[in-house]
Amino acid sequence: MASDGGKLRVALAQINPTVGDIEGNAAKITEAIADARRERAQIVVLPELAVPGYPPEDLLLKRHFLAANMRALEEIASGVHDIVALVGYAEGDGFVHNALGVLADGEVKASYTKMLLPNYGVFDERRYFEPGPSPALIEVGGRIVGLTICEDIWFPGPPAAAEALAGAGLIVNASASPYHRGKGTQREREIVAARAAEVGAAIALCNTVGGQDELVFDGHSVVVNERGETVARGAQFAEQLLVCDVDLPPSGQERRPAEVPGGMDAPVLAGLGVPEPDSRVPGALPEPLPEEAEIYEALKLGLRDYVEKNGFKRVVLALSGGIDSALVALIAADALGPERVTCVVMPSPHSSEETQADARLIAANLGVEVLEIPIAEAMEAYGDLLAEPFEHRSGDGVPEPAAAGTPNPPPGLPTTGDLAVENVQARIRGNLVMALSNRFGWLVLTTGNKSELSVGYATLYGDMAGGFAVIKDCFKTLVYRLVRYRCAISDRELVPDSVLERPPSAELRPDQRDEDSLPPYEILDRILEAYVEGDRGRDDIVEDGLPADVVDEVIRMVDRAEYKRRQAPPGIKITPKAFGRDRRLPITNRFGG
Repeated sequence: MASDGGKLRVALAQINPTVGDIEGNAAKITEAIADARRERAQIVVLPELAVPGYPPEDLLLKRHFLAANMRALEEIASGVHDIVALVGYAEGDGFVHNALGVLADGEVKASYTKMLLPNYGVFDERRYFEPGPSPALIEVGGRIVGLTICEDIWFPGPPAAAEALAGAGLIVNASASPYHRGKGTQREREIVAARAAEVGAAIALCNTVGGQDELVFDGHSVVVNERGETVARGAQFAEQLLVCDVDLPPSGQERRPAEVPGGMDAPVLAGLGVPEPDSRVPGALPEPLPEEAEIYEALKLGLRDYVEKNGFKRVVLALSGGIDSALVALIAADALGPERVTCVVMPSPHSSEETQADARLIAANLGVEVLEIPIAEAMEAYGDLLAEPFEHRSGDGVPEPAAAGTPNPPPGLPTTGDLAVENVQARIRGNLVMALSNRFGWLVLTTGNKSELSVGYATLYGDMAGGFAVIKDCFKTLVYRLVRYRCAISDRELVPDSVLERPPSAELRPDQRDEDSLPPYEILDRILEAYVEGDRGRDDIVEDGLPADVVDEVIRMVDRAEYKRRQAPPGIKITPKAFGRDRRLPITNRFGG
């Protein structure tokens, strides 16, 4: 099949669906199609699995869920006229397929099913879907358009190459591509642009946007011409209808299926007529955000959607006066508005006046509610309860005989040299914020970062207690960068300089510093990036010039803390390998390094 090229007006509707909200998603899709029609678009592309939301996970095992999403697709189709709408849904006709419905003239005209199913990182698509049988084309006003879904264009070859060789001047891609740092630009340049240049056809990718549990989808939809040049780009982290007139290159002579890569044919599923637009619309082309701004916006969107989609009215967090809780408070206030944020200041006898003053100042600067709950009396009560069990008892739980003349311990918890005592303080604070959550229905935000979670420098049921871990995937050095970024774009003080300059400390004992227990964060984060995110071995990391003894100790701490990470709340993924869905290691494991 040959094509003389021409022009098509394409609309990419990057919407923010909610998994399982089939009715709400259908309403968003219907509105986007109507908006695209008003713009005189000839094709409107919706994201992958837009009807059920992505990823629906084991909802796909429920036959009534599949039936409801297919009914919704038919209802959406009934209102589609004078435009072709390509809508992602789950097809369940015996086998389950990740499908793209072709909607026109009031009905579902055809359906393309995704051929390449990712099964790595956060993806489990082979658990749920069967791959589609072949590439597919549609004819829209005499122009040939290829259909693909997300992973279908991630690699050279079919289906995109087969569709281009069969005459497609434009290949559309409905996508739900999760965000990580730099992902949008990487996806645009290394995937979409590279594939367009390889196959000699324009590609229009529509990506979903929004937060879904740990995942954030960044939008950043793109239209790229057959030379790999970006001609339109969507907003990042925001819903948008991106409209662009796409010039289609002429294809070559008609080709036989045997000449298509892999011998695959690309049948035309439907021939559809659409009105011709009477003017030309250039695509928007905003510059991608700088790195810190991009990550900060991802964290804001991930938190906002987790709160809104799960029905929370307010969030609460422990504000210590340290850098981590300062960043979480900033993100929460920006994402939800200060009127929906409560910060709890819980000083102990080991809390310095400086950090407490900074905590109160941060809260005042942000305009959030502050609750003050000193924990000294609770520490004394715990000390009284634990004095007898802690006295003269070995680590295996067997009582040890007291040395002659040993005095009885004083009431209250000892102040130094006891990790169990330090953790009790963290657990008192965790209990208090959870009590507020139970009483008022607030979502507790934890404030631990990826460096701490990696090496277990966190307390189960203490500072790890909560419902959502906003900066769970941010290394400590990145935390500092993000706070500096947010302060730099403000016209007033948000976080005092002292918070950025003070050596980090958990303040669970006198004069405590993180570097008493950990390597400097500049070194620690380099090792963690290599070991946790890069899956590199001990010898490989040492060859980077890092101290062998430090590398050995960090690896030991990371491996030993796996059981803690399994019990951590979900948090926002912003790196290529986050804890949770991305990195799955056994707790019981004797392989080291």
